[in-house]
Amino acid sequence: MTWAQTLVLGAVQGLTEFLPISSSGHLRIVSEVWFGDDAGASFTAVTQLGTEAAVLLYFFRDIVSIVVAWFRGLFDASRRDLDYRIGWYVIFATIPIGILGIVFKDVIRTGARNLWVIATMLIVFALVIAVAERVGAKQRPLEQLTLRDGLVMGAAQCLSLIPGVSRSGATSSAGLFLGLQREAAVRFSFLLAIPAVLASGLFSLPDAFTPSGEGLQASGVQLLVATVVAFVLGYASIAWLLRFVSAHSLNWFVGYRIAVGVLVLGLLAGGVINAT
Repeated sequence: MTWAQTLVLGAVQGLTEFLPISSSGHLRIVSEVWFGDDAGASFTAVTQLGTEAAVLLYFFRDIVSIVVAWFRGLFDASRRDLDYRIGWYVIFATIPIGILGIVFKDVIRTGARNLWVIATMLIVFALVIAVAERVGAKQRPLEQLTLRDGLVMGAAQCLSLIPGVSRSGATSSAGLFLGLQREAAVRFSFLLAIPAVLASGLFSLPDAFTPSGEGLQASGVQLLVATVVAFVLGYASIAWLLRFVSAHSLNWFVGYRIAVGVLVLGLLAGGVINAT
């Protein structure tokens, strides 16, 4: 991997991780279209540590409140407030993706990165987001979040194992289907992603530093730089998205997803780029 590729892919990761457009799908598309090769699932997972560091910093007070409330609530039932419940919701909702991520590790790193799959998922899930925006009541605030909501959004998060779906798109859409306010669904989506992405990134570190020889190979320094770039742009992306969804529909991303998906399908059909 060249330094130009490192900087471009780090920027793509930071800009797209929190938008409902699939960062893993965009990394795969950009690395193929611009560089004629795949950056790899391990590179994607490791650079996601940068964007998750941005989440930890942006939601630092919320995370501390949840962790403190969770420990207090374990020993004092009278202090089991919303933060305590959210702590449990995140724990239980993370279990499905943890199991499936381990079981389907090889498929995620190989067949699921096929550009035919990614382009199709960009289009299909754009329609899911559009339907969620249309039928979702968007009336329930975060204070009304339940364990059932958390589990449903946790199950939806499993779909993000398929590049092209989008973690935030899947979980936020599930929240809208459940009647949550748009900002509440997106905020819980960010919190829900923290343990899954951190675990995935740390789990992928050995593979990233000892690549198999296929695709683009980044050095340790390049991985670090790409992760820092992803952190900086990821932080800005979080702040922008939370302001955006407070006043705008997720449908703004639907048209973009469909356009990119159709473009990639056209490039594949014309033999301009390779699917694998």
